Amino acid sequence: MERLGSELEVAREQQAATSEILHLISRMGPGSKAEPVLEAIVATAARLCGAEFALAHLLKDDRRYHTVASNNANAALVKYAVEHPMPPGRGSLTSRTALEGRTIHVEDCLADAEYTFPEFQRIGGFRTMLGVPLLRDGAVIGVLGLLKSVVAPFTDAQIALVTTFADQAVIALQNVRLFEAEQARTRELTESLRQQTATADVLKVISRSAFDLQMVLDTLVESATRLCDADHAWLFLRDGDFLHWFSSFGHATEVHERIRDYFKPLDVPMDRGSVTGRAAVEARVVHVPDVLADPEYAWGGAQAIGGYRAALGVPLLRDGRVMGVIFVAKLIPEPYTEKQIELVATFADQAVIAIENVRLFEEVQARTREVAETLEYQTATSDVLGVISRSPSDIQPVLDAIAQTAAQLCKADFAFVYKLDAGAFQVAATNNAESDWVQYVRSSPVTPGRDTVVARVLFEKRTVHVEDVVVDREYTDRERQRLGNYHTVLGVPLLRDDVVIGAILLVNTAVQPFTAKQIALVETFADQAVIAINNVALFEEVQARTRDLSEALNYQTATSDVLNVISRSPAAVEPVLEAIVTTAAQLCAAEYAFVARCSENGMPAGCRKPHGGGAHPIPREEPGAH
Repeated sequence: MERLGSELEVAREQQAATSEILHLISRMGPGSKAEPVLEAIVATAARLCGAEFALAHLLKDDRRYHTVASNNANAALVKYAVEHPMPPGRGSLTSRTALEGRTIHVEDCLADAEYTFPEFQRIGGFRTMLGVPLLRDGAVIGVLGLLKSVVAPFTDAQIALVTTFADQAVIALQNVRLFEAEQARTRELTESLRQQTATADVLKVISRSAFDLQMVLDTLVESATRLCDADHAWLFLRDGDFLHWFSSFGHATEVHERIRDYFKPLDVPMDRGSVTGRAAVEARVVHVPDVLADPEYAWGGAQAIGGYRAALGVPLLRDGRVMGVIFVAKLIPEPYTEKQIELVATFADQAVIAIENVRLFEEVQARTREVAETLEYQTATSDVLGVISRSPSDIQPVLDAIAQTAAQLCKADFAFVYKLDAGAFQVAATNNAESDWVQYVRSSPVTPGRDTVVARVLFEKRTVHVEDVVVDREYTDRERQRLGNYHTVLGVPLLRDDVVIGAILLVNTAVQPFTAKQIALVETFADQAVIAINNVALFEEVQARTRDLSEALNYQTATSDVLNVISRSPAAVEPVLEAIVTTAAQLCAAEYAFVARCSENGMPAGCRKPHGGGAHPIPREEPGAH
């Protein structure tokens, strides 16, 4: 009866211990560790089974079984166990249990021929050993080991109890594994969401600021820094065989400013001396966990300022050509994860899209400006031609239009048109007639020479463009320059049959050179001015010729009329003389015309004065009146 009572008490104690372990397991939640449960298991198992020592071992990634919990073992024994993780085999209790995947009971390890860890036994002083595997889906994931200092085999009930504890340990480990897997999945989803959100934010910036490249790239490097848990990030754009700093971001503002100042005037060569240059040379991602351990890294100056250790270089690639590099740095020698590297690669692709968008936009803008400028020039040319067509006999409207239009389209402060007049070149038109300096220029005729731009144009018979007359050694008319306070001057000759008949002069008060298109436009205006001058000359020549022909015709008609009068008055001289004096007065624009015929005493016989195209007789006067 007493034995039954004792067995009942043991059973109750075992049941209570088992319930206590299960209670510990039931309280496990996310973030819980298995070690507290294993510590409770080995302590309870040792107490209930009469073992001096109990150890728990778990399988790790190196395929060895590491000590993770112990009970009542001295420090030396625990140290030895921790420092000697066991692979599956037959030389130790843990190894043999893991190898066979079943409970191993050794009554006396000193009598066991396969036991090969005498040092461990010497430190612990144990003899009887019990090893129970922790099995999950038939695989050994750990071992519970119980040790007695005397040769005293474990009972079947004790072995069954430890087996129960092993099952509970597996439950605890499974719970931890599930919790950790769930947490890892949650972290992964959170990180993916964070990265996707950042990518979407960058795309929003690109869509809202499609043509503000600085804003887009600033956003990219900031996002790369934050999402990679980095301390600094720089973005370099390619310029020939060098990489030029364009954008950056850093958590430590003061240090980051020093790094930025370091890189601003300094282009990074495309070579292997830096992570950035290496990524550009190889056109691939370069990942260096610690630049101080990299034998090729030669940018110690930048590293000393920034203090970074881990570095990541990701090239910006378009059709296989490197357009730039994103460089991400950490202050600790910690490798980047695959997801972080993929994320920076995505940012690099977005940077290429942004750069390409800006390039295309600028091309379209440039083309639009070019088309608009060409249309404006063509319209101006047509307008001047219209003035020429409307002023065939007056050159002044044409020259005025050329001066105004040339100044406007070429953004010149002053425009002058010079024309040869009485052997000297005088200002014939200007866009700013009210200026005192213009009045001075108007009163100063120019002759060919080299002292001014217009004089040089007249002398050389070609276009002359001086960006700054102040530094031009041949420009010696300093008084004219001082009064006008101008710097850039463009002169274009008006040439007719290789003879200079004038010039167009554009003047800027600032040093602002004219473009090739503007110079070509002024040369077109010069050609138009020559056409207009020629047209006026031809018109005047035709007018003079017409007057000559008209006069000759009038003379011939008058002669014919007189002859007709003669033919109609063969016997009367008076009608003939009247016709002669009338016609002579009209053709010669004379006030009076006379025909004097000697009388018997030698005096004129009479005269006529034309009025209104007709001849009227003047009363005959007595001899001696004239």
